[in-house]
Amino acid sequence: MDQLTHASAPTSPAMLLSDAKHPLHTPAGLVGDTPVLWIGAPFTAEGCGFWAKLEGHNPGGIKDRTALHMVQAARERRHLPSGARIVESTSGTLGLGLALAGAVYGHPVTVVTDPGMEPLMTGLLTAYGADVDLVTTPHPEGGWQLARRERVEELLALYPDAWCPDQYHNPDNVTAYASLAREIVAQLGRVDTLVVSVGTGGHSAGIASVLRTYFPGLRVVAVDTTGSTIFGQPASARLMRGLGSSIYPGNVAYDLFDEVHWVAAPEAVWAARRLARHHYATGGWSVGAVALVSRWLARTLPAENRIVTIFPDGPQRYVGTVFDDTYCRAHDLLGHLPADDPDEIDNPRDRVVTRWTRCTRVVDPLAGTRAPQRLAGAAR
Repeated sequence: MDQLTHASAPTSPAMLLSDAKHPLHTPAGLVGDTPVLWIGAPFTAEGCGFWAKLEGHNPGGIKDRTALHMVQAARERRHLPSGARIVESTSGTLGLGLALAGAVYGHPVTVVTDPGMEPLMTGLLTAYGADVDLVTTPHPEGGWQLARRERVEELLALYPDAWCPDQYHNPDNVTAYASLAREIVAQLGRVDTLVVSVGTGGHSAGIASVLRTYFPGLRVVAVDTTGSTIFGQPASARLMRGLGSSIYPGNVAYDLFDEVHWVAAPEAVWAARRLARHHYATGGWSVGAVALVSRWLARTLPAENRIVTIFPDGPQRYVGTVFDDTYCRAHDLLGHLPADDPDEIDNPRDRVVTRWTRCTRVVDPLAGTRAPQRLAGAAR
């Protein structure tokens, strides 16, 4: 019978705490210092792999960082009076972050969303004290995102002191992620390739710009969803949430990207589910999409190239979608094994892409015509 081996107990109580996290006085202290995990075989080919920054270890996900940062900055600039209401459009994750910021700083929060938000997210936001305002009709051109933003304008007019973070165009949404980038440097020492999903443009710009100051040769790979307009494709119906856009966010830093990949919903589902089965660390649409692209890069780049990707959240909110067989069958998301390699196009406007596709020419679709798009009530 095998005998257990017992480690010797520390002789000093202080030694017991040497590797423990300090007690916290505020829930804001729960955010940050997230782990990095190696993702290799069997998700990748044998001998290949990449590092994943697990932002799902924050209470609500990656956007806890930006919610706290934007609210704190607005308070310091006196754009957000004490006790005033925060109103924002979101598909979910930022809403959790704003609920956290509201609890930390003492602000009521109204989250404007649409029928695509999962019931779990609605329940969590309500439990955390946020008011959930649901738009019921998409904008004929700007889809659900523009419909939500128009509703935000209406609510800002109802609450004279209200403030909107305007995550799509607020530069604080970019600077919020400097701490995340520095954590990666401290944890890994070197990064050669960064793979990031793009939605509002905040975390991709914030992380990549800081990492480039440490690693000037860094290659930055953007991951978008099919049907998104961000990188020059025409807008169409999008099932995936958390990445992609039907508007043009001002925070997208096009000059930072070396290439862009569009990923379709069935491909993201395959990757997210395979990660869950074989690596336990997984998430939803964005995680599946960046993991699929990182998997390909790990196989095609030199073995010494250190690839890092960001997993923006965990799997919990996707139990009724990405990880639900009934939902996936209803949307024809199962049984679509991704190709070994992406399609390739030379220009984002060459054709409409419907499956995983890569383009090494990254341009701003509104270059020369872009104008500020801040919401009227964003800074009063």
